[in-house]
Amino acid sequence: MTATQPVNVVPVPATSPGAATATTEPDRGSTVPAAPPSREYGLDVLRVVAICGVVAIHVFGVIVAQDDLRGNLGWTIATAIDIGAIWTVPAFIMISGAFVLDPRAHRAGPLAFYRRRFIRILPAMIVWHVLYVVVVRMAMRGEEVTASVLARQLIDGKVFTALYFLWLIAGLYVIAPVLAPFLHAGGRQRALITAGVALAWTMVAYMIPGWALLLGDSRPNVLTSWNRWWPYVGFFIAGWALRKVVLNRLWTTVALLGAGLLLTEAIWQYAVAPRHRLLQATFPVMATGTLVATATVLIFLAAVSIGARATWRPAVARTVVRLSDASFGVFLIHLLVFEVFRQLIPDVLAGRSLEVIAPVYLAVLAISFGVSMVAARIPYIRTVF
Repeated sequence: MTATQPVNVVPVPATSPGAATATTEPDRGSTVPAAPPSREYGLDVLRVVAICGVVAIHVFGVIVAQDDLRGNLGWTIATAIDIGAIWTVPAFIMISGAFVLDPRAHRAGPLAFYRRRFIRILPAMIVWHVLYVVVVRMAMRGEEVTASVLARQLIDGKVFTALYFLWLIAGLYVIAPVLAPFLHAGGRQRALITAGVALAWTMVAYMIPGWALLLGDSRPNVLTSWNRWWPYVGFFIAGWALRKVVLNRLWTTVALLGAGLLLTEAIWQYAVAPRHRLLQATFPVMATGTLVATATVLIFLAAVSIGARATWRPAVARTVVRLSDASFGVFLIHLLVFEVFRQLIPDVLAGRSLEVIAPVYLAVLAISFGVSMVAARIPYIRTVF
């Protein structure tokens, strides 16, 4: 989920080897993309799929959190949906990087860039933090939120479930004016190398806490509001580096199969935890772990490739764009919508029945998209959607 809206992207000549499997043009058997070059419809579709996954994590996650249900059919299905969707958060960062690191977004200098981006994100940060504290935590849940508790949660970026993402994307916006000219000056090769090194650094960083526990010590990676961005720099750069890499049909299929296998292994690994301690330590099941990070990159490549070869009929293209543009609003409001269901339906609050949670997921998704698309048409209100 990202506050980023697509901007025009100019084609970049392929500089990497292996043009038969990674090119900037569709293969001969494909149709010429009907989509205008100013819109990356493959990334629009990926954004829609990703926000559906984010909502699924938060809704089905209430079942996964019931440890006494571990192993039964409902818990297993909910876990497969939840863990199978972890890739969606880094995917949003890759999509953001594909547009935010475009050098044209920085032509007017960092101050102009910051003005555009933070005018977009700051109102949402303020309004939704206040709303989730006052309306959800205090009014709906009856929590007593003291100033000291709220201050600690603001520092840690843990005011409410997924609001940390706003701090994460803000941090990436801060460093974008430094990254963009550096990457542009060195072309795709520099971007690929930098993304690879940053991703590898993050993967190792998230192996260290597990290895430390195997040695009988605790060395967690501590993230606060101000440094939540650093594990995602590699994804941010990779989005820019891979935004024009179009795999042929065979390698697109291989990428999707590879991502599916990696996510299947992650689901199994989560289900059998805490067994296989070395495996769990080396390949932690999280967005920044090796399994999910690799799967995310493969899914991103497949989305770009499929989008580049598809013929986009005007009606389909318009629908995809509307849903894609609504995704940020869906991210912001879906937890509030879900909380309403939790307060009104005891079985949803209990979070123990897949038969109850599954239709609620569909309802939360539909209502969130509806509200977001309507809000986008209302002056002033749309500034926080």
